[in-house]
Amino acid sequence: MAAIVGLFTLLLLHLLFTLVCSHCIARPPVIFNFGDSNSDTGGLVAGLGFPVLLPNGRSFFRRSTGRLSDGRLLIDFLCESLNTNLLNPYMDSLAGSNFKNGANFAIVGSSTLPKYVPFSLNIQVMQFLHFRSRMLELLNGNLGHGNLIDDSGFRNALYMIDIGQNDIADSFAKNLSYSQVINLIPSFISEIKNAMKALYDQGGRKFWIHNTGPLGCLPQKLSLFPTKDLDRHGCISSFNAAATLFNTALKSLCQNMRNELKDANIVYVDIYTIKYNLIANSSLYGFPNPLMACCGAGGPPYNYNIRVTCGQPGYEVCNEDSKFISWDGIHYSEAANKIVASKVLSTAYSTPPLPFDFFCHN
Repeated sequence: MAAIVGLFTLLLLHLLFTLVCSHCIARPPVIFNFGDSNSDTGGLVAGLGFPVLLPNGRSFFRRSTGRLSDGRLLIDFLCESLNTNLLNPYMDSLAGSNFKNGANFAIVGSSTLPKYVPFSLNIQVMQFLHFRSRMLELLNGNLGHGNLIDDSGFRNALYMIDIGQNDIADSFAKNLSYSQVINLIPSFISEIKNAMKALYDQGGRKFWIHNTGPLGCLPQKLSLFPTKDLDRHGCISSFNAAATLFNTALKSLCQNMRNELKDANIVYVDIYTIKYNLIANSSLYGFPNPLMACCGAGGPPYNYNIRVTCGQPGYEVCNEDSKFISWDGIHYSEAANKIVASKVLSTAYSTPPLPFDFFCHN
């Protein structure tokens, strides 16, 4: 019976994903994304030359693109729903300067703090400010080649922010107590507020803000922080509680910013609930080992070894037709990302419940 229910659930999600996929009719979609490895489409490799090797990228691209997954990320599915190109990393000098549909400033390992450390959130915003200034300069000088964004494009673009996971994770990694980590959350939120205001001051009016996922359910954390502090689904309770408090503060920020910036549309998306429900109800989606990485080392229960990570000598990887939520112990598989995307696109987890393509139409 569970298998039948699971199959029905997957078919329903596939239908929903198909139905919500549309394209922007009123104007071409332009998206600027700021974040960490959850939405980095190759910035780490392009910016630092850091090797991200196969089997990363094996399921869709059939090669490594710098994404930390076997295939597409959530942001890729969101772009596909608009029938627009996948976002090129801002740092990629070989992208053919094809940034007509926006640019991705997200970089693996990024956080809100400390500031002025590549590639913190405020550095990403500074990169955007340079990008915008240079783009308009080229346009005004008639030096463009048809791939430039004009002032209207910047004003009507969608500004996505997906960051915070590393701030919380790094705080716990420094052996800070739970209360010490919680006390840092306002400073993290303040940096996100500063980023939003900086983008708003440059004409940005449409924001799409993802909260952070259930940190305590990542195989990496479960392997590195053995504890009895586990919830009924096997996740670290204190880590998830910290993520939840961060998300509560982020949601409050979005509401306050709506009141402060009257002409801005700010959509807050509850990624945490989507991902936690995916883990809690993993059997319904056909994932038999929700807390185990597909690519890593060490075998059950988590298949994660910090000395032998995915793609490094000695790693092991599951069969390509296997179903895993976690790809490498930190990042999600393409199969999981597709389900997360379908739920994001449903608007059921968005406040206010605007469709993802809202920025193209008003």
